[in-house]
Amino acid sequence: MELELNAELTAATWRKSSFSGDNGNCLEIAPLSGGRVGIRDTERPDRLPFVVSASVWTAFTQGVKEREFDF
Repeated sequence: MELELNAELTAATWRKSSFSGDNGNCLEIAPLSGGRVGIRDTERPDRLPFVVSASVWTAFTQGVKEREFDF
């Protein structure tokens, strides 16, 4: 399972928000099998990405839309 996930992460198409600049201070996401989502820091693409389930990703994006994380 881990080898399959590593291969999937290596081949993944990573993207970042269109609101991100080119300063490198961004997060990138990649859709994965089973609805999972890979998340990585553009400043450290060499580190293993964080992988979340579809339900966790949905809850997070809903929280962002509802401004739950605003300071």
